[in-house]
Amino acid sequence: MPHEFGPADVAERVWLGAAALRPAAVVAVSSADGGVGRSTLVASLGGLLALAVPGPVIAVDMHPVPWGGLVERVGRSSAGTMWDAVRDLHTLTSRREVERWTQHSPSELLALVGETEGRGRRPPRHDEAAAVVNALRRLYPLTVCDVMPALIAGVWRTLAAAHAPVLVARATTDSLHHTMRLVAHLRAAGYGRVADRGVLAVVASSPATDRGVRAVIQQATTSVPAVVPIPFDPQLARPEPIDVRRLRKPTRHALVQLADAVIQRCADPRAELPVGAGKERS
Repeated sequence: MPHEFGPADVAERVWLGAAALRPAAVVAVSSADGGVGRSTLVASLGGLLALAVPGPVIAVDMHPVPWGGLVERVGRSSAGTMWDAVRDLHTLTSRREVERWTQHSPSELLALVGETEGRGRRPPRHDEAAAVVNALRRLYPLTVCDVMPALIAGVWRTLAAAHAPVLVARATTDSLHHTMRLVAHLRAAGYGRVADRGVLAVVASSPATDRGVRAVIQQATTSVPAVVPIPFDPQLARPEPIDVRRLRKPTRHALVQLADAVIQRCADPRAELPVGAGKERS
């Protein structure tokens, strides 16, 4: 277990659970609103999971509009984007073929980032992005999807199909209330699985959290089984690639708590860890 992370007991559980994932595990990250730090969370959480999972972890930008959020947080080493993966979907039969188009984060996360260039290239439709995710699930132990705000039924289905549906909210009363209304709408529309298995990440945008916000966060625990506050971190506020090992200690601890909730939903309860697995990963 990397020494940068803790609390030690939770981090150990994450690392052990990461060695026993369900086949083709999927994490889907969405929100009730835009501008809540969703891509930043995908890069941060994905980077931590990439350090924990024995095999490669891949993130996928599923936005159907030109969007550079994820690439800013992962970094660019090539011109490859989701456009290339959609165009060459029939060739995505091996990791080598996929990784012609991926970017690599400082924390070893692979990413198919969104299209921003134009000139004959375009972002994928939601169904095209979903087809790419289905292809990747056959090749990677864990796929993390950066999904647009949950405003259409296609996103609701993506959240419901994921092993770990994650909703992101800003640490403001408005953002949290919008998220709770979304959870209620999902239940009413027959997507109660999202609420029952959901994880809510509440991202602070300033060092101080208002008392009223803390009260709403407490209320949210009655609607979503796992609520994890992510403290303000200047490194997360800057539009640059994220190395989770260099974040502040409270931020690393919060991300471990978030990863623990995600891994609990993605781990295969039937899997048996080899004897001494904890020692091998330490």
